[in-house]
Amino acid sequence: MSSALDRLKNLTDKIAISNYELARKENKERLKELYKEIGIDQKVQSFEDLFLFKAINLSGASLQAEDLGAIKEGRYLQILAISYDKEAKVKTKNISLGYFGRAENVEPAFKDKVVEFIIRYRFEKSFMTLEHYHIMLETF
Repeated sequence: MSSALDRLKNLTDKIAISNYELARKENKERLKELYKEIGIDQKVQSFEDLFLFKAINLSGASLQAEDLGAIKEGRYLQILAISYDKEAKVKTKNISLGYFGRAENVEPAFKDKVVEFIIRYRFEKSFMTLEHYHIMLETF
């Protein structure tokens, strides 16, 4: 009986992993679409180069779960990437990837795409971080 339960648990674990892999694949496809739709491809020529940044942040709209996408009055909607150069005197540098004007004047559908881009970027970046640490753990 225990053997059947173990097989079921193993199968369930594999299904959960494949669901994450599918979610990651779908996320990356949509992220590539947004990369072009909101014009990030004008600043970052290669999609894969997005992931060389330490992080990508947003000003002008909330990224908090409680009020995701809520406009911050008087602020400008802007995507900022943070690069890191350990050889430079100033190690971190903010780079504007997209400036869209006053947040309250941006078309809501476009603003939603910008917010979606940031969330999808962070989702993929999280997977990359997991892969990095998984590889590191293999040395033990």
